[in-house]
Amino acid sequence: MEKDMTVGNPTKMILNFTIPLFIGNVFQQLYNMADTIIVGKFVGANALAAVGSTGTIMFLIIGFLQGMTAGFTVPTAQKFGAGDMGSMRKTVGNAAILSFIVAVAMTLVSMLGMRWLLTFMNTPEDIIDGSYSYIFVIFLGIPATYMYNLLSGIMRSLGDSKTPLYLLIFSSILNIILDLLSIIVLKMGVAGAAWATVIAQAISGFCCLGVIWKKFPILHVQREEWQPDKLCILNLCNMGIPMGLQYSITAIGSVIIQAAVNSLGSAAVASVAAAVKINMFLCCPYDAMGSTMATYAGQNVGAGKFDRLKQGEKSCTLLGLVYGIAAFIFILLFGKYLALLFVDASEEVIISQARLFLLCNSAFYFPLALVNIFRFTIQGMGFSRLAILAGVCEMIGRTVVAFVFVPIFGYPAVCFASPVAWILADCFLVPAFFFCVRSLEKRAALEDRQAVLEDKQEDKN
Repeated sequence: MEKDMTVGNPTKMILNFTIPLFIGNVFQQLYNMADTIIVGKFVGANALAAVGSTGTIMFLIIGFLQGMTAGFTVPTAQKFGAGDMGSMRKTVGNAAILSFIVAVAMTLVSMLGMRWLLTFMNTPEDIIDGSYSYIFVIFLGIPATYMYNLLSGIMRSLGDSKTPLYLLIFSSILNIILDLLSIIVLKMGVAGAAWATVIAQAISGFCCLGVIWKKFPILHVQREEWQPDKLCILNLCNMGIPMGLQYSITAIGSVIIQAAVNSLGSAAVASVAAAVKINMFLCCPYDAMGSTMATYAGQNVGAGKFDRLKQGEKSCTLLGLVYGIAAFIFILLFGKYLALLFVDASEEVIISQARLFLLCNSAFYFPLALVNIFRFTIQGMGFSRLAILAGVCEMIGRTVVAFVFVPIFGYPAVCFASPVAWILADCFLVPAFFFCVRSLEKRAALEDRQAVLEDKQEDKN
């Protein structure tokens, strides 16, 4: 059910909300890793490289949609924090209409341009057909992905991080079962893995819809609340589009790096594919912290409690530091064994390169923690356009590494692309957070003074 994050101890509130999100992100990564592991083990290293080479393209398109849906839920959290349930439902109704239009448009554009993009990225010829088969099906399922992300985000914006977790666990288990069925039994190859993902995502989306109807009566949108509202749509676009663009701009840098990796051959592609999946799994806590801070910031801004923003930011940053140290120690001790999840022990080059990638990235997990925590807090505060600039910083970092350092140093340079991007983004995000807090405080003080003047004027009259 709903949870009010404007009261109570910030550290305890953030931790209690983050844990279910963390578990959910773990299952989300298991959901994503299932394709890669099963394909790598049962189809081969080239198939692993084919699936892995599409990761940055998926981030480019799916990331835009995820960012947009996350932006759509910020006004929901703010209206809920302010106690304005009618406006909250109107926001949900208009967000659903916009989501449907965008999902259909993005599906058509993505499917038409995908072959060209794979060729443009120098995808090796021995894997390009498999890459296209996989990504075509994934993008065919964009509406299902959009529905799940929007509905689960709406539940989280009301303070419920547990219900989306339960649905995600169910979806993850279903995806693994369908992966095994389509790849091992039906011999559908990489396309079978994609179909398993899309079907599982669609089922979880409809389950979200059923749960909202049953458990969240305050979200039952009335007929008049479904009517398109110009100001509401404008507010949603002001939040959603910048957040979507922030993901896409960040992804452009990743696409450029992937093109550089592709130029190093299939073994390098497979190494990065395996390492990135492991890295994303290990970064689940940071994704959870970011989502938590977006909801926390949205509700507290709606309630006008700006001091709690700084308290929450401090608490979450400390959590990020502690986890970053623990994760690096874990990689240092066990990193060489993790790539065996994806390939046989005979693939020594892939295993060695994957371990190097993980070591270089995990050494800089704290800058990544700051990126997620500060960026999502800023978005939750309503300054989503500033997040675009953080994405630009990340894109610049990865682009410089791809064009300047990869041609000189080869694969080792690839391993430092993300750390460089994270540090550049932090140089912008940390000062931006304090600027946003001061802006909100000044705005609130001005509104208070105006209210006092209006009261005095009424007394005189």
